Amino acid sequence: QVQLVESGGGLVQAGGSLRLSCAASGSIFSVNVMGWYRQGPGKQRELVAIKANGGSTNYADSVKGRFTISRDNAKNTVYLQMSSLKPEDTAVYYCNAHVQTTDSLYNVYWGQGTQVTVST
Repeated sequence: QVQLVESGGGLVQAGGSLRLSCAASGSIFSVNVMGWYRQGPGKQRELVAIKANGGSTNYADSVKGRFTISRDNAKNTVYLQMSSLKPEDTAVYYCNAHVQTTDSLYNVYWGQGTQVTVST
């Protein structure tokens, strides 16, 4: 079994910054892609940023230049540094990981979600 534990959400004023963290633990052999998705009020879940084990990244156009994703592969941890936050960034942010488990299964795991609220 694999668990993803997120931290770092909260309430911030527009223009402010927050840093999200997500640590994967459990029966992990390797983690390929790790990243973040979000779901705003009344919206579908959408990709925010993902980072492959090899280093390649992909960002949603709406966050390019404001958000930075990074990873500590040794700790199976992914971070999302969010700057110049806007009210439209308000959402529940979910960590996502593509994991090869120790019994050679490939699964996609999700964290429980962390609320980010940006006030005007």
